Amino acid sequence: MGVLRLFTSRDVNAEADDRVLAKAARAGDEEAFALLVKRHQGGVRRLAARILLDEEEARDIAQLAFIRAWENLSRYDPSWCFSTWLYRIASNLAIDALRARGSRDRTHQTHLRLVGEEEAPKAPELLQEKEVESIFHQLAQILPPAQRQAFVLREVEGLSTSEVAKIMGCTETTVRNHVFSARATLRRELARRYPEYLPRGGEA
Repeated sequence: MGVLRLFTSRDVNAEADDRVLAKAARAGDEEAFALLVKRHQGGVRRLAARILLDEEEARDIAQLAFIRAWENLSRYDPSWCFSTWLYRIASNLAIDALRARGSRDRTHQTHLRLVGEEEAPKAPELLQEKEVESIFHQLAQILPPAQRQAFVLREVEGLSTSEVAKIMGCTETTVRNHVFSARATLRRELARRYPEYLPRGGEA
C-alpha cells in the first residue's frame, strides 16, 4: 500500500446506526449521544492531534467538538455521514487553533506518501514509524493551514475528495489543488532535506 493507513474502512452499517443514534440524540436522548461520543472520541482526538501535534490540545479540541455537536444537532443533515459532520466540526476547530498559534504552526502524521507515488518507494518503507513521523512533522510545518488540513484528511485519514470538500466547505477542485500543492511542497522539501529517502534515481 502507498499509505500507512491508521484508520480501518468505515462500516456502512455503523454509519446507518450513527444516523439512528443522532436522530435519537436530537430528540433529547443523552444516552444515544453518549454512545456516539464513545464510538468516535478516539478518531476525533487523533484527527485533532494530527493537525495540531499536541495531544493535550487535541483532547481539548475533541471535547469542544462534541459540545458543539450536541449544541448543533438540530443542524445535522442525515444525508451526511455523522462521522463526516463531526470531523468537519473537529477539523475546523483544530485549524482555528492552529492559525491562532501564528508562527508555531505544527502538524503530525505517520505517512509514507511523501514523494507522491501511488505506491510508496522501498526506501521509506524501511523506515521505522517514529522516523517517518519525525520527518513528516518537520516537512509539514511549512504547509499553510488549508493545505495541511486537506492533505491530512485526504491522504492520511483516507477520506474521499467529496468528503473532504464537505468538511472544509469548499469545492472538490479546491481540495485537489490543496493536496497537489501540499504534495509538491513535501516532495521538494524531502529532496532538499532528506535526499537519501527519495526513490531510486534521485528524482523528487
